[in-house]
Amino acid sequence: MAFFKASIGVLAVYALAFAIFPPAVVESQTLSPAPAPGPSSDGTSIDQGIAYVLMLVALLITYLVHPLNASSFSF
Repeated sequence: MAFFKASIGVLAVYALAFAIFPPAVVESQTLSPAPAPGPSSDGTSIDQGIAYVLMLVALLITYLVHPLNASSFSF
């Protein structure tokens, strides 16, 4: 029974220590500035997207300019 009372006392000391010290640890971590995030895009994906859109526009213009019955083959 004495061991149980001693372990509850140790547990109470640990609980008190964790209740007091984590706010101090969190505050000390917020004083240092956060590192800057890396670049999210180097521009190649934007260029590739623009190229795809331009190719799609060229394809649509090609089909709109040429009529469907303007085939060189006559059946």
